[in-house]
Amino acid sequence: MSSIPAARTVRLTVAQATVRFLEVQHVERDGRTHAFFAGCWGIFGHGNVAGVGQALLERSQSDDPSRLEFFHGRNEQAMVHAAVAYARQYDRLRAMAVTASVGPGSTNMVTGAALATINRLPVLLLPGDVFATRPANPVLQELEDPSSMDTTVNDSFRAVSRYWDRVARPEQLPSALLQAMRVLTDPADTGAVTLCLPQDVQAEAYDWPVELFETRVWHVGRPVPQPAELERAVAAIKASRRPLVVAGGGVIYAGADAALAAFAAATGIPVGETQAGKGSLPYDHPQALGAIGATGTTAADAVAAEADLVIGVGTRYSDFTTASRTVFAAEGVRFVNVNVARIDALKLSAATLVADAREALEALTEALDGWRVDDAYAERNTALAQEWDEVVEASHQAISGDTRLVQSAVLGVVNETSDPRDVVLCAAGSMPGDLHKLWRTRDRKGYHVEYGFSCMGYEIAGGLGVKMAALDQAREGTDDDRDVFVMVGDGSYLMMNTELVTAVAEGVKIIVVLVQNHGYASIGALSQSLGSQRFGTRYRYRTDTGLDGDVLPVDLAANAASLGADVVVASSLDDLRSAVVKAKESPRTTVIHVETDPLVPAPSSPAWWDVPVAEVSALDSTREARTTYEQHKADQRHHLAPTDTPSTAQQSEDTSR
Repeated sequence: MSSIPAARTVRLTVAQATVRFLEVQHVERDGRTHAFFAGCWGIFGHGNVAGVGQALLERSQSDDPSRLEFFHGRNEQAMVHAAVAYARQYDRLRAMAVTASVGPGSTNMVTGAALATINRLPVLLLPGDVFATRPANPVLQELEDPSSMDTTVNDSFRAVSRYWDRVARPEQLPSALLQAMRVLTDPADTGAVTLCLPQDVQAEAYDWPVELFETRVWHVGRPVPQPAELERAVAAIKASRRPLVVAGGGVIYAGADAALAAFAAATGIPVGETQAGKGSLPYDHPQALGAIGATGTTAADAVAAEADLVIGVGTRYSDFTTASRTVFAAEGVRFVNVNVARIDALKLSAATLVADAREALEALTEALDGWRVDDAYAERNTALAQEWDEVVEASHQAISGDTRLVQSAVLGVVNETSDPRDVVLCAAGSMPGDLHKLWRTRDRKGYHVEYGFSCMGYEIAGGLGVKMAALDQAREGTDDDRDVFVMVGDGSYLMMNTELVTAVAEGVKIIVVLVQNHGYASIGALSQSLGSQRFGTRYRYRTDTGLDGDVLPVDLAANAASLGADVVVASSLDDLRSAVVKAKESPRTTVIHVETDPLVPAPSSPAWWDVPVAEVSALDSTREARTTYEQHKADQRHHLAPTDTPSTAQQSEDTSR
C-alpha cells in the first residue's frame, strides 16, 4: 500500500476559492512583507452577483481580519482607474481586483485595462462571462459570433492585458491564479491581468487542495547590473561631454529617488523628468531641469538638444518625452538605458543596463567615483534652471484680460497653498502639460499625472484610489496621510464624475479643483495650431451655422453638490487660496469650482509633438499649418547608431585634442 497520505481538500465554489486565494497572497521587497490585494471593487449583475458577489458577501460576514474588503463603485471604468491609481501610489507593491457583470459591465472595464497595461501598473480584472455549459444560449448580453461559440465580448481584453485567461472548468483555476500573480508582481511585465469567469463556473463547487489557500509570498527582487553592461555604460558616460539623465516612472517605483539625487550630485549630470518620473528630484535640486519633451521646460529641452549622451532611467520614451524624436538633436547623440524591462532598455539603439533603477544608479555612482562633468557645463545648466523658475514664478501671477482666472495662476495657488507632501493628480486636457512644466514638486509621491493613456475621466476616480492608498499607508505606519488635489477640467468632469459619490459614501476625502472653461482647452489649442480652427471643441448652443452659439448654462458646481460633495466657488486668486485652506481643514470631499480663460496659454518651450496635418486642403489655415508641420518633420531622428560607436561630436573633440 502507498504511504502517501490522502490529499486534504476544502469544498468551495470557484468564486469562493478565487476570493480565498487572493486573501493569502503576499509580496516582499527589501525585507518587508505585506498582503498584496487591498480589496475588490465591484458592480454586480447577472454575470457575477451569485458568484463573486456571493463569495465577497460571505467573507464580509466573517471575523477573519484578512478578509478581502469590498468597495462599491458607480462606474466600471472608474473602478479600474481607482484600483490602478492605488497600485501606483504603492509603487506597484499592492493592487486591487475589480469585478463586473457579463456584457456591458465587463466591456466598460476595457479602457481601464488599457490604461493599466500602458502605464505598467498591476490590476486584476474578473469580468463575468457567459455560460460555459451553454444551456440556453444566447443569454442576455451575449455576443453571437457565427465563426465560434467560444468567442465572447471578454475576448476584447486580450489586446490590453498582460495576461488573459478564461476559466472554463474548476480544474483550470489554480494555474490561472498562479499565472496571474506571476505577472502582477513582476515589475518588468506587469499590467492588467484578466481572468474571465463564466457565470455558471463561478457558482460550481470543487474540492480544492488546501495548499491553494496557504499564505504565499511573491518576492519582488532588485536585479543588479551585469558587469559587462555596467562597464559599457560607465565607458559611455566617461566619454561624454554633455550627458543628460531622463528620469522616468521606474525611478519612483524603485524608490530610487535618493540614489538619483546622489548620482546627480556626485557627477553633476543634469536631470530632466518625464510625466511619470516627475518628483524623482525635488524641483530645487541643483541638477534638476524639470520636465522634458513636448511639455518640457526651456531648460531641460535646451540641454537635451545639445546632449551627446542621454541616460534614460526607468523611462519608456513616449513621443511626449522625445518630442516625437526631435528633442535629442545633437549629431550622433547616444543613449544608455537603465530599465527592468528589456523592451524599454533597448529603445533608441541604447546600450542597455537591465537592472533595478536603485541598484543601477548606486553601481554607476560607485564606478564613476571621481568623475564629474565640466564646471562650465554644470554652471550653465543651473543658470538655465533658474531662468525657467523665474518663468514659473511669473506664470503663477498671470492674469486674464477679463475677470476670469488664468489656469497657470490657478495651478500656482494650489501649489503654494498645498503641503509639500500633498499629491496633485491629473490625466487629460491642457493641465497635464501645464503641471509638467510649472508644478514645483517637493516629494517623490507628490505628483501623479496619468499620461501613458491620458484618459479623460481618470481624475476623480484616480484621486479616490490615491487617497485610499495614503490612508492605508498611514494605518500601516509606513507613511503619513496626505491630501490629494484632483485637477480636472470641465470636459473630463462631464465624462466621469461618478466616483464623487463613492468618495462621499466611503468617507474618503479628496479635494477636487474643477476648472471650467466651457470646452476642450487642450484640443482646442491643438486644433487651432493644426489649422482646424478649434472646430468641435467648445460647449455652445447650436445655431444655423453650427455649434457656435452662446455658452451653455451648465452649472457644474450645482452638479457636484448634488452628488454629495461640499462645493466652494472661487472667482479670484484670494478666493481660491481661502478655498484650498478651507478644504484642507475639512474632513469631507470638497469641490472648488473656478472659471478660467482658455485662450491664455501657459509658457512653453519650442518642443514639438507630431500630429499630422491634412496634406491638401481648401482652408488657408490648414495649408499654413501643413507647411509648419513639414518643417518640423524634417527634424525627426531615427536614433539608429549603436552606442558603442563614439558619437560624431566625441570623435571631433578627440581629434581636436
